[in-house]
Amino acid sequence: MSERIALCNSRDLQDSGLAVPFDVIYGGQTCRAFAIRFEGKVHAYLNRCSHVAMEMDYQPNRFFDDSGRWLMCATHGAMYTPDTGACAGGPCRGGLVKIDLSEDGQVVYWHTAYNLKPFEF
Repeated sequence: MSERIALCNSRDLQDSGLAVPFDVIYGGQTCRAFAIRFEGKVHAYLNRCSHVAMEMDYQPNRFFDDSGRWLMCATHGAMYTPDTGACAGGPCRGGLVKIDLSEDGQVVYWHTAYNLKPFEF
């Protein structure tokens, strides 16, 4: 069972640009997540490196390396493919946790699941 929640306007996500952050409940904990656009498609992941469970961005909402081809953990240099979250190099222990997104009518939506729910204030 999932629910569709508006996350941001489509124009907020530029190819290989800044991410849009949001909070989710995952494994009973509040975790930061991020949405990006890569090669015209939107993707989202938990902001948690698979090498060491810590946030990956080196500056707020910056996840892409200088080439714009890889997501990079700023702490240990683990690299991930932006379209799948799979480990592409460095000290990875698996891939990133993917969050379902869709885009409709110039709005990006994320889809909650039983173990990935929106953070409620």
